[in-house]
Amino acid sequence: MDEIDQTAKKLIEYAGDEKIWIFQGNLGAGKTTLIRAIAKHFGVEDRVSSPTFSLVNEYGNHFGEVFYHFDFYRLEDPAEAIEIGVDEYFESGNYCWIEWAEKIPGFLPEDFFHIRIITLHNGTRHLILRKVKNGQADG
Repeated sequence: MDEIDQTAKKLIEYAGDEKIWIFQGNLGAGKTTLIRAIAKHFGVEDRVSSPTFSLVNEYGNHFGEVFYHFDFYRLEDPAEAIEIGVDEYFESGNYCWIEWAEKIPGFLPEDFFHIRIITLHNGTRHLILRKVKNGQADG
């Protein structure tokens, strides 16, 4: 198991039962790559790619679980998120992996798992993790 797979496994364990995951990081930080590794651990066999133009991709696994992957990078107006029914996705009880959540600040649920990816000068990644409940971070 390589390093990203180990990281994905640890993130899944740390997140517990939280289904809304927010990935924050600069362009090229590895958000989609990390989501791909996490999806693999959940048994997703679909090709995981960034939904930059469609805003959301839907994946499934052989257990019948559904996973939603959002990328709001190109979103010009936060109201577009409402147009695609983002609140229904977030309330579905399915995993929602969100890139560029800062583009829809008023539409995020109060509970989520936040992963901030920082790229260091030597190219390695540093992750800062927070669980947010009722709009309050755990520390």
